[in-house]
Amino acid sequence: MTQCKESARLITLVALGTIGTLFARGACAQTPPAEPAAAAAPSIVVTATRSEHASFDLPVSIDRIDAETIRDGRPMLNLSESLPRVPGLVVLNRQNYSQDLQISSRGYGARSQFGVRGIRLYADGIPATAPDGQGQTSNFDLGSAERIEVMRGPFSTLYGNASGGVIQIFTENGPPEPTFTPSVAAGSYGTLRWGAKLGGQSGTTNYVMDGSRFTTDGYRDHSAAEKDLVNGKFSLRPDEDTRLNLIVNAVAQPAQDPAGLRRDQVEQNPRGVDPSVLQFNTRKNVLQEQFGSTLERRVSSSDTLRFAFYGGSRQVEQYLALPVAAQAPAGSSGGVVDLDRNYYGIDLRWSRATRLGDRPFTFTLGGDYDKQKEHRRGYTNNFGTIGPVTSGGSVIGPLKRDEDDSVHSAAVYAQGEWKFAPDWSAHAGVRRSEVSFVSRDYYIAAGNPDDSGKISFANTSPAAGVVYRFAPEINFYGNIGKGFETPTFAELAYQNNNVTGLNFALKPSTSVNSELGTKVMLPNGLRLNFAVFHIETENEIVVDTAAGGRNTFKNASRTTRNGAEWLWAFRASDSIELFAALAWIDARYRDDFTSTPVAGQPAVVVPAGNYMPGVPRRTAYGETRWAPPGQGWSTALELRYSDRIYASDANSEFAYPYTVFNWRFALEQRLGGWRLSEFLRVENLFDKAYIGSVIVGDTNRRFYEPAPPRNFIAGISASLPF
Repeated sequence: MTQCKESARLITLVALGTIGTLFARGACAQTPPAEPAAAAAPSIVVTATRSEHASFDLPVSIDRIDAETIRDGRPMLNLSESLPRVPGLVVLNRQNYSQDLQISSRGYGARSQFGVRGIRLYADGIPATAPDGQGQTSNFDLGSAERIEVMRGPFSTLYGNASGGVIQIFTENGPPEPTFTPSVAAGSYGTLRWGAKLGGQSGTTNYVMDGSRFTTDGYRDHSAAEKDLVNGKFSLRPDEDTRLNLIVNAVAQPAQDPAGLRRDQVEQNPRGVDPSVLQFNTRKNVLQEQFGSTLERRVSSSDTLRFAFYGGSRQVEQYLALPVAAQAPAGSSGGVVDLDRNYYGIDLRWSRATRLGDRPFTFTLGGDYDKQKEHRRGYTNNFGTIGPVTSGGSVIGPLKRDEDDSVHSAAVYAQGEWKFAPDWSAHAGVRRSEVSFVSRDYYIAAGNPDDSGKISFANTSPAAGVVYRFAPEINFYGNIGKGFETPTFAELAYQNNNVTGLNFALKPSTSVNSELGTKVMLPNGLRLNFAVFHIETENEIVVDTAAGGRNTFKNASRTTRNGAEWLWAFRASDSIELFAALAWIDARYRDDFTSTPVAGQPAVVVPAGNYMPGVPRRTAYGETRWAPPGQGWSTALELRYSDRIYASDANSEFAYPYTVFNWRFALEQRLGGWRLSEFLRVENLFDKAYIGSVIVGDTNRRFYEPAPPRNFIAGISASLPF
């Protein structure tokens, strides 16, 4: 059995004594920090069209979060620190490093109990989402991030399966001079992050290498975690027309799993865990390594070719809290998941800039192929260990599941932009995808039939939009598109009637997305984005039954999502910046359906009109930042609001609305050749008791994951060119 050993150490970082020396230095003269970009400066993005464009000129909802924001008074632990600035995106910190963040975009992905689904994730162009639609953010390195791009709406479908939105992180380039940057941060609940970054330029090669180590005892009991992460990017420019990027990335993350609580357990002790968590020692170990390369070549003044490939491996070992009796039936997969995965993919595209009807016209044609192969095994969790257990006088072997699974996605796509009039431009694209699943079952016994099988899904996803420049500072736009989301392997694994093979009755959910919006960018520093959208989905995938260690799924209902998003940024003076991001979404089922969410209980009817679980109707983020010019310091007050979040399709349980405030303070100085930066951050400033996230549809009604009370983290980094 593949083990993800907790002792694995992927990186060797600079000694903390270097940073201790910096603390011991004497007073130094203050110097002003680098001025942030003006609020009205256009952001350059690539996600929407796969080539560089100003986000202001695109008919899509897309936001860019720059490195200054990612690092401004933030510890760079995970995406929940900065992504709430994007309206329509919900990022819930579960305080559980064994299960990743809970991220949804316009309601897509809100149901995910682990990992991220419904949203395509990319790191430097390398997919962090598997072909079946399940993704992780554990290898996203904020310490060396140059920017994060977040796209919502119809054009997301041009990235294929499960594209309710797209989140891409891009690694920065190294500075002109070799520069060494150590950092350390420490805070509540035994939180410690330390790391080092080295970047520079050597001839035609640019490089940046970043490594960090994170440890925490966790806010809740049984929630300690470690994370070792390394990320490297090497860029070569052999000539003016060629650019080659090499990316390497590795992460090791052992973490305890505190799981969720019932409401009465939250009220009794929000830091506690259900007794089964300790009884079965729930935990998860992850080890992932990957590499990638992109080659871009300008073959003429109008034509550019780009080729990318990547590959990697991921090992997961996870212990679940399933009663031994529930693991005993022959059809159970056991309480230990052992996964050994390899994956790879390629992308080839051709871009051309030309003219159509004597007006500028650009287009991109391309294709991609992604494949994932994994050996999945399940074992009996014998109270935190793997071994035989006795039930009814007979010994049950520890192996409960043994299969080889593979899934691949093959697609061709085309996108184009035509400025058909001085103030008008049209954007359109189409993608043809095929996603195929193959499973070979090796664990066949009485009561556990052969679950081998294969199934394929195909879909054509078009999207189109238009932009009208009403004035140099004001654009209006509209778009429409179709998308789809296949079941994941976990959802296809079993049928609800014990018939052999994959769940062939389960279909992809399909959607039609439309959006209208406006973007305003005034010279006085005001930036305003406003969008309204309407989404209709058919064949929404929901839980059907949960019994004997098997969860089955079905296509239950049509759903409708209506919503509005508003972003406002304004530089009120040389010292004060204001920012607000608001979102409203009404996500409901349109038809009645039945499900059996709790084993042994009667089926329940979920009536039309019920809200989709995991989707707060209203969310808000606000920030006031004060940074006097030339003073070398800044401070900011942040506000986060979430409406109630339903935890089940029946809408019988929910997490209450909450409003929390965070405060941060940052300093910057120069000392000789060193550039020093310090920060202090206080989360939940007014000590609000609230639920940070919910586990949708938990069969034991342990829906709730409490958030910490007031807590703090402080850090320092130093940068030295040499």
